[in-house]
Formats: sequence, C-alpha cells, structure tokens
Amino acid sequence: MKLRSLFKHPSYNWERFGGDLSGGAVAALIALPYGLAMASLMGLPPVLGIFTSILTSPVTSVLGRNPVLIGGTGSVTVPFVAQAVREQGIGGAAKISVVAAVILMVFCVLRLGRHIARVPHSVVTGFSCGIGAMMVISQLDTILGVGGVAASGSALQQLAGILGNLGNAHWAPALAGLCVVTAATASAHWIPRAPAPLLGILAALAVAKVIGFHGTEIGSLGSGMPSFVGFAWSPRDVFTVVPSGFVMAFVVAVNILITSRVVEHFRGRHRRSKVADADAELGAYGIANICSGMFGAPLSVGIPARSLAVVRCGGTTSVSNIFHALLLIAMLRYGNSVISHIPVAALAGVTAWMGLCLLDWSAWRRLQKMNRVDAGAFLGTAVSVVAFNAVIAIAIGCSFYAARALYQRFFTAGERIPDLQVP
Repeated sequence: MKLRSLFKHPSYNWERFGGDLSGGAVAALIALPYGLAMASLMGLPPVLGIFTSILTSPVTSVLGRNPVLIGGTGSVTVPFVAQAVREQGIGGAAKISVVAAVILMVFCVLRLGRHIARVPHSVVTGFSCGIGAMMVISQLDTILGVGGVAASGSALQQLAGILGNLGNAHWAPALAGLCVVTAATASAHWIPRAPAPLLGILAALAVAKVIGFHGTEIGSLGSGMPSFVGFAWSPRDVFTVVPSGFVMAFVVAVNILITSRVVEHFRGRHRRSKVADADAELGAYGIANICSGMFGAPLSVGIPARSLAVVRCGGTTSVSNIFHALLLIAMLRYGNSVISHIPVAALAGVTAWMGLCLLDWSAWRRLQKMNRVDAGAFLGTAVSVVAFNAVIAIAIGCSFYAARALYQRFFTAGERIPDLQVP
C-alpha cells in the first residue's frame, strides 16, 4: 500500500492508525539505547547511532516491501565499522558504509536478493530464537548491575562473564528490569494492542520512585544533527575498504532478508513473498544507507526488536516506520529532560522482554514433531547464533539441507538401482 494513497484506503481506519502510532513510539523508545550503545562501541559519536534510524527509516518504508521492518544501527556491522574508524576516523566509517550501500544496490540490480532469501523456514525460526537469546544475554549485565563484563565476543562468552560476576549483582536494577518484563508480559497478554514495553517502563519508573532507586540514567543526548563528513579516496582503499565493504554488505543483506521473514512470521504471514520483493528490499536499504553514510552514520540493518514492537502494538503500515523516525527527532530536540532520567536498567528490561518474545516458544514445542533435518537445522542455527555469530549460524543451518541434498543425489539414487533390475 503506497503512502500517498494510504489514508484514502477504505481499510485504513483509526484503529490501525493508532496501532501505527503506538508501534512507532515504542520502536523509537527501543531505538534510543540500541543506537547509542552501538555507535559508542564503534568509536563514533553516540548521536550517529540515532541518526541512522532518523534518515533511513522513511526511505526504506517508502521504497521497501515490508512496511513494518524497522531499520537502524545493529551489532552485525560493529566489527567492520569499528575497524574503519580505528584506521581512518569518521571518514573511514563513511567510506565503508557508502561502499556497502552501493554493493547492496548491485545485489538488487543483479537480482541476488531472491537467492539470498532462499533460506529454509526452520533456519529462519532458529535464527529468530538465537537472536532472542542473544538479546536477553546482552542485557543481563545491565539488569543485574554486574561490572567488568566484556562487550566483545559471542553471546555465550558474555554469559560466562556475567555468571562469573554474579557476586557483584545488585537488587535495585534487577528489580527495575523485572518490573518491565512482568508489566510488559501482563499487558501483552491482557491488552494485546497496548504498547507493552512502554507500559513496562512506566511501571519500572513508578517502582523506582517508590523504593528510591537512583541508578544509572541515559543522560543528555544532545539535540544537534551531524554534518556531512568529508573524506578522500586513495588507491589503498581498493584493497582495504572495498573488500570489507563487500563482506559487510553480504552480512547486512542476509540480516535484512532474514529479519524481514521473521517479522512476517510473527505477523502471521507464512506464505513466501514474491521473489522480486527481496531484491527491492536490498535496493531500498542501499539507497537509504548512501544517504546516511554521507554523514558517517553506521549502516542501517533490520532490527527484530523494533519491528516486533510495531507488530505487537498493532502497527501494519509504513506510517509506523515514519512516525518512529519523526519521534526520534522530537526526542533529540525536545525530550532530553525526560529521556535523560530513564534508568538504563529499565531500557535493558525492554530489550530483554523483546528477546523473550523472539524465542518463539511454539517452535520449541513442535521440535519433537519435526523431521531430523528440520530439527537439526533449527537447533544448529539457534545455538550457533549464541555461540558464534549470525553468518556462521545461517551457514550451519543451511548445511543440513545441503547434506540432505547430496545424500539424496549420490546415495539414495544408487540404492534404487537394484530395484530397477529385472531378475
């Protein structure tokens, strides 16, 4: 449904408009800690992590094929951008982002998105569960108030570090995070259309005020927008920036298409989309990321937590995506005095709750009814996301089907030969 004719469409009513607004609002609230943390981890000014969402979301919502797929700064691009920043500063981040964006558009023109999107459903579900577990683990150190846990490494390594520091845990931030998870779960169960994470944060703020909890807060974000980043190309970039940009583009392409399918799964749409939709989605993100890359902002990828928040709140159209970006602008410009006092532990609770939603408990209950290949691909993908990273996880999940295809090609065919012989 095109944005221009959306409000005139007979099926678009006030209820759907309210769902779009509430979904966009919650997605914007979730985007704040994500963007700030990821940009800081890359060595960039924190506001650039927010600026990625502000500039790319309207473009992808209009040009992309999944209206509720919310893009923003993600963890999959951290090692690439961080290395570029270490070598060439913000200009290096701009160069590698622009290169990766151009390659995404090349994928679109060559129609490679439809092939990247041919990932079995069990791999998609396993990826969703693994990402959910990774999101929960990534927030445990903040919720428990433990320090000295390295942010690098796999989620499994981070979990080991958290368990090793449990003796330093504090009950106050844990209570704030637990309030968010409990209130959000209850509201999602009893009032499905309500912005559950937002209600969870309000509950945590109320409890914090009662018990006098004064933990770490977000702090001032600053209201100024970044300017264009100047950079110069050199012959050496052909051997450094271009290869890294290509690998990052491939990782981002897999992330976008898999995340889009995960979102469609939670929307209740289990039929495969048109093959051209995958190509168009990559093209939309390529155009959007060129715009943001000129400011040195990190590459925009599909964010499951924000997209799922839109679906949970009843968002159905690109209005939620655009409102998410507009609200982020308003937050940076006018809401510093309020946002700065939100406890970090409460926002960590929101992320943890969204991770629990992504775990897709129904898939685990169906595990015994799956055939061996589907079950192996599901478990292999889910565990590998936590133990390694998303790219390795997808490769391991798909390897089960590749092994089955090879077995059927070379062994099953040979076993049928005696049956064709006449005695």
